[in-house]
Amino acid sequence: MSGERFIHVDGALVPAADARIPVMDRGFLFGDGIYEVTLVLGGRLVDNPAHLARLDRSLAAIDIANPHTVADWTRLQEELIERNRLDEGLVYIEVTRGVAERDFLSADGLRPTVVMFTQAKNVRHQPAAEAGVAVITLPDLRWARRDIKSVSLLAQVLAKRAARAAGVAEAWLVEDGMVTEGASSSAFIVTPDRAIVTRPLSPAILPG
Repeated sequence: MSGERFIHVDGALVPAADARIPVMDRGFLFGDGIYEVTLVLGGRLVDNPAHLARLDRSLAAIDIANPHTVADWTRLQEELIERNRLDEGLVYIEVTRGVAERDFLSADGLRPTVVMFTQAKNVRHQPAAEAGVAVITLPDLRWARRDIKSVSLLAQVLAKRAARAAGVAEAWLVEDGMVTEGASSSAFIVTPDRAIVTRPLSPAILPG
């Protein structure tokens, strides 16, 4: 990615320095929103239909109408990739319930806020994947609906800060003596007999 960076804000591609959302946006005030992230390799979206399906499920779970069809989301993502000349990295999508005076209950029919941006990242050759990393375990303090990809990520931020303070790369979250998932990763264990062990799908984890 080179040159000026552009961000999608409610239907417009604007220079990053000019991208704004209102103070009264419920995503900012309440974390009342959903996000999704799709990898980009060679300028192309990776497994994007599955990511957009998860976005749709999460939006439905918190009763936000999906503002776009799969085709429209894909077109917007591809336009952003092209405009930012992104070869390798990710596209981030955030959809919030919209803008209203601060109150726990908002009026029905708010227009959702949509923000999208790209980030250049090394995807093909990650030192962490090639060499491995150390992790710590922490109590899982998150809410009960972890299957919803909510923008409310304070517990994960605190876990990541604890991992950094311990000099490791990640924290695995533990509930009732069992690993749920990593602070920002899915957790898989390979046993000595080469079986792969992970948590079954449920509200306790985000479907990865």
